[in-house]
Amino acid sequence: MLLAPAYNRGVSSFRQAFRSSEAALIGLAVLVGIGAGLLMIAQHAIAHGMQALFYGLSGASLSAAASIPPIRFFALPVAGLVLSIGSRAAIRRWRTPVDVVEANALHGGAISIRDTMIVCAQTIVSNGAGASVGLEAAYAQAGGGLASTLGAWLRLRRADMRVLVGAGAGAAVGAAFGAPLTGAFYAFEIVIGAYTPAAIAPVAAACLSAVVLVRLVGIEAYVVALPGAKAITTVDYLLYAGLGLICAFVGIAVMRGVTSLEALVRRSPIPELWRPAIGGLLLIPLAMITPQVLSAGHGALHIDLGAEVALRFILLVLAVKVAASTISLGFGFRGGLFFASLFIGSLVGQLFAGAIGHLAVFPPLDPSDAALIGMAAMAVAIVGGPMTMSMLVLEVTHDFALTSVAITAALCASTFVRETFGFSFSTWRLHMRGESIRSARDIGWMRTLTVGKMMQRGAETAVATMSVAEFRRRFPLGSTNKVVLVDSSGRYSGIVETAKAFDGGMSSDVEIGTLGILPDVALTPDQNVRSAIQHFDLSEADYLAVIDDEGSVLGTLSERFVHRRYSDEVEKAQREMFGE
Repeated sequence: MLLAPAYNRGVSSFRQAFRSSEAALIGLAVLVGIGAGLLMIAQHAIAHGMQALFYGLSGASLSAAASIPPIRFFALPVAGLVLSIGSRAAIRRWRTPVDVVEANALHGGAISIRDTMIVCAQTIVSNGAGASVGLEAAYAQAGGGLASTLGAWLRLRRADMRVLVGAGAGAAVGAAFGAPLTGAFYAFEIVIGAYTPAAIAPVAAACLSAVVLVRLVGIEAYVVALPGAKAITTVDYLLYAGLGLICAFVGIAVMRGVTSLEALVRRSPIPELWRPAIGGLLLIPLAMITPQVLSAGHGALHIDLGAEVALRFILLVLAVKVAASTISLGFGFRGGLFFASLFIGSLVGQLFAGAIGHLAVFPPLDPSDAALIGMAAMAVAIVGGPMTMSMLVLEVTHDFALTSVAITAALCASTFVRETFGFSFSTWRLHMRGESIRSARDIGWMRTLTVGKMMQRGAETAVATMSVAEFRRRFPLGSTNKVVLVDSSGRYSGIVETAKAFDGGMSSDVEIGTLGILPDVALTPDQNVRSAIQHFDLSEADYLAVIDDEGSVLGTLSERFVHRRYSDEVEKAQREMFGE
């Protein structure tokens, strides 16, 4: 019994060290990076083991297989049915799982172990069966989930928790490609949502430790060998900027296509249980055209880059790959579009180079260079993160000149998508579910700062049928600026300015309700601070009543107070973000 207080004090001191020491947080990030690397290796082995079992592979990548017996394609609908049954049971018992982007944007980095296991299992089953999705979503979820679990146990501050989750997710992605810079920028741009001084060291430590681990294990870095360096000219920059815009168009079309098909399938009479299985059946004829549509497309990308492939075949692969990814996600398979977008972008780049080659007014483009630029631009359009994808080009090619062009194309694609569409694929799907986030920036505090927490209770009220004379006796000048009006049943019916009742031309026999304003405008206690600001702006009011579902007055709120609280919280979030 005497040991318990000492143990608790020891745990408390241990936790306090991680809350107060930057070095301790960096050390924790190293452990998270190692764990993320191990989880990535395990998930990769399980998924590719399933592919080898289902499709009779012996070391080759599924999308690089020369041919596959058609009977083996029935693994797709069978796995779809298994996935549907398991997902339905899990979500019915709990809820839709939270991914790392949503967790960092809305929940301060909090991800339950259950959510992590559900997302990872769904993605592994989908990819392992050959659905046209990547494992990167599972890698990031596992790394971020591990970080969140450790952070919750150590009771890290909200800002530190978000950084650690970003570090874990970025470390997993970096380990998958053997590219620490790619992982670090993935953490900054996609999971944390900002570059901050306080996050640089922990994120870098996690990504480096994960990549060192996978290399010690013997997993080679993902490298694309280019046939030969070609000088980059000013015309090349302009042409590749155009490729970036084309990739933006295609990326937006893919994102809208996936969500449109999802909505169509939800409205269809197809039972929810059978949707992934039917999606698997629809993938079979596409896979019979070419196995390159299966899985994420790692092997297929290398095949198409390393060989001189006819443009007609590349166009065919592009069409069926987009269709396969759309069907996979639209019918309920789980996974990401990270590597699928890289593969699609490489195909678009090669087609672009082929088209330019038929135009005598432009110098020819190298198809391999165009494929790599297309990879970066398409991934930015769909996944986001222009520097993430540019660093990926650098780390897989070791070509600085090509990377500078990739940055140009990526920024063009990113700007166009932001201005015309406004979402990445992950935030677009959240938007379709009713969420309002556009990036992983922390806006969760806005939801917790509600009208109910900000309002002033005990509002002065008067019955709308009260005479002006009675109103003057109850609320003399100087006692209050505004009074909330209610009807005979106690329901809100407007607001009156006290000074108006004392206007010299106002008859004392008139009902005070005739002076009321905003009878149909009021706030509810569950509205967040941003919603409250919008109500003030739209109504052009500086003072609003807060009512419940039955119309009873709960309190009041002023525009000045709302803006002050909002500014205070923004400053607080910025201080936490930058470690001040």
